[in-house]
Amino acid sequence: MFGALVVATAVAVITAGPAGAVDDTTTTTFVVSAGALAIDAPASPVALGSGSPGGTITAQLGNVVVTDARAQLAPTWAATVASADFSTGGGTPQTIGKALVDYWSGPAISPTGSGTTFVPGQATADDKVTLAESRAAFALTAGVGNNSVAWNPTLIVNVPAAAVAGTYSGVVTHSVL
Repeated sequence: MFGALVVATAVAVITAGPAGAVDDTTTTTFVVSAGALAIDAPASPVALGSGSPGGTITAQLGNVVVTDARAQLAPTWAATVASADFSTGGGTPQTIGKALVDYWSGPAISPTGSGTTFVPGQATADDKVTLAESRAAFALTAGVGNNSVAWNPTLIVNVPAAAVAGTYSGVVTHSVL
């Protein structure tokens, strides 16, 4: 006899339980680095020009730049300017006192930063101040994160009528805090 060929097919059905994910978490961190607060004044020497006794010498100093890379939530800073007396060298030194030198910062140049409010110490020539003492030059009163600004201050030397001819030099210092 012939044998019968039997073919059987099995089907398996797998049912899953309720759908649900299994979670596992990893805490991650990163650092936003903070830099420094810096000020950069024009390189020395800056020649302001010449003038006669009893006259004035007016010239811009060149860009002063404050860069604030401290990455603060609410940064503020204040820049100041101070001057030494101006005097001649050698022989019998002559002096033009710093009280005879006027300063005005002028407007902001190339300001950067988010929500920044920069305030010039002296926005116009009418606001000029004498450098007899340290004065406000510029300030940041509001902002978020990093910022920078430049300004090109003007110096006005009021040459005394009794000034002696010669080359006078002195140091003008900008600081930021």
